[in-house]
Amino acid sequence: MSRFRTRTRPPVALALPALLAVAFLLLPLIGILTRTQWSELGAHLTSPGVVEALRLSAVVSLWALGLSLVLGVPLAWLLARVPFKGKALVRSLVLLPMVLPPTVGGVALLLGFGRRGLLGPWLEGTFGITLPFHTSGAVVAATFVAMPFLVISLEGALGGLKQSYEETAASLGASPVRVFFTVTLPMVAPGLIAGAALTWARALGEFGATITFAGNLPGTTQTLPLQVYLLLQDQPEAATSVSLLLLAIAMGVLIALRGRWTGTPADRKAAELPPVAEEPAPTAAAEPAAAEPSAPAKLAEPAEPTAPDASGAAPRDGGRWPLHATVTGFNRLTLDAEPGTTIAVVGENGAGKTTLLRALLGLTPRAHAELRLGDTDVTALPPHKRQVAWVPQDGALFPHLSALANTAYGLRARRVPRAEARARAQAWLDRLGVGHLAQRKPAQLSGGQAQRVALARALAARPRLLLLDEPLAALDQTTRARVRHTLRTHLAEFGGVCLIVTHDPVEAVSLADRVLVLADGQTLQDAPPVEVTRHPRSPWVARMLGRNAWQGTASEGGLALAAGGRLVLAEELPDGVPALAIIAPEAVSVHRERPAGSPRNVWPGTVREITALGSRLRVLIGSAEAPDLVAEITPDAAAELGLADGVRVWTSVKATEITLVRL
Repeated sequence: MSRFRTRTRPPVALALPALLAVAFLLLPLIGILTRTQWSELGAHLTSPGVVEALRLSAVVSLWALGLSLVLGVPLAWLLARVPFKGKALVRSLVLLPMVLPPTVGGVALLLGFGRRGLLGPWLEGTFGITLPFHTSGAVVAATFVAMPFLVISLEGALGGLKQSYEETAASLGASPVRVFFTVTLPMVAPGLIAGAALTWARALGEFGATITFAGNLPGTTQTLPLQVYLLLQDQPEAATSVSLLLLAIAMGVLIALRGRWTGTPADRKAAELPPVAEEPAPTAAAEPAAAEPSAPAKLAEPAEPTAPDASGAAPRDGGRWPLHATVTGFNRLTLDAEPGTTIAVVGENGAGKTTLLRALLGLTPRAHAELRLGDTDVTALPPHKRQVAWVPQDGALFPHLSALANTAYGLRARRVPRAEARARAQAWLDRLGVGHLAQRKPAQLSGGQAQRVALARALAARPRLLLLDEPLAALDQTTRARVRHTLRTHLAEFGGVCLIVTHDPVEAVSLADRVLVLADGQTLQDAPPVEVTRHPRSPWVARMLGRNAWQGTASEGGLALAAGGRLVLAEELPDGVPALAIIAPEAVSVHRERPAGSPRNVWPGTVREITALGSRLRVLIGSAEAPDLVAEITPDAAAELGLADGVRVWTSVKATEITLVRL
């Protein structure tokens, strides 16, 4: 498939200097190529001095690479992941060898590690180690100038890696060290490999710091760049040949790096197999149309036997884990729930929904949770020991692992034998209808399939608390209904408590036993879905449920609206009582002329927007005399009224159609 790109003609004022820059960089390289005596190239490169220098350069550069990996990888992780005072200073120290003249670096190494330096006398007196004028000194000099390339490359890769992968791995029971080696390093492997290649190439070509700190001793510290320096004095033709060799090595490294190790491992392999089309789950059923929560379906197969915990013993709680949490900080609430309870957490953006989940995981300083699961107080435990599984919005499937390996990750982290872990993981994948995709990588799964794998991974780890952060938000409507049914089916058997953050009223009503409404980090309402649906205590929740919600204060048999205007009510409230008026869209009548008759609340307005909702239309009407109002009518009624954007209409609401909720 061809790609068409718009051609941009560069302005001469920019193109000419750019071409001069290319010529400036290219001309010296052409000079080496044209001045090389190709007939003598083999003889020059196989001379004893050059061979010995090449061997020594390989030894020094490989040792320097090893030291850079041992020291630089932890340093890059520290700079990318840990906030601490003085980080800017440490990063400056890392960059310093890149801008420091190499000879100055050699002098600094002498003053630090030389026989009369700060550390040199102690090294020589205690361990008998003398770095200057020794091969080890050449290694130290090469490491000093080359390690920054590794640190910078790896820090950039770590900075681009979403921490949700590492946090999800920790929630599945993996220790920080295990997370680093099984998730972090594999996912930043492109940056690590690129940094290692640049580090090795820089160490191979090091000259100034080496000759200043380690000297130029044949067979001991005389590396290939130093050999070039000597050959220039007596055999310039040979020096050109050796320079060509170093140039070829450098170009080979750059060519190998170009575009090959960019992106995540999953990106490189995503094209190997096409994504599998979304298929109906084996247990799929029609999604209930009613707004009331339906009874969860049960699995046909028997429930999974109680699994051992990390120590191999059976859970002391018998597989049933009630929740008690007291959260302080930005979130201030107390949460109690019996085993098997599913709680939908809703609220406006910034209400503290995700902060609540992260507090229960122990992953945020914004809020602290005193958390008890079953008989165990896990407040002081790190995330990987809490047995709290988290499924973030994007699922955070590890892209370098197959669906089966992803699902078995939590079991392996808790030292379940490999064969048993894979068997149990396959069973969970089968139960969620994606067992046939066990060997696929996440990039080869559809959105619904990936979410089911993420759910299988969380449930397979046998958590005592399950946290789902908008798990279905990224799915299309058809897939969302299918996955919602699957999720409801399996939550019916879960022995712990599940919290689901959602903005979807269908999810809140159909999945949850309770709806927890947050506002500014505090509980605004905590009630069954039916109660929240009928009497929402938040305008945002009412609008989320598709209702009009007008806030005001009772006065003289009506409601003085906070946004202006007045609402006549059938129900009387004492003056001064704050209340929320809930008006269903289907209770709003739309007219082209001012209506006559019984309606006591009538306002003129203008149609601002018309949207389809199933077989009906929702009409947003703005008015200068009342807040915006949403009406729900049939397409036939809209056509009869001639509704369109900008059309002036009248709206009316009967006082008996208004539900009041005291605030």
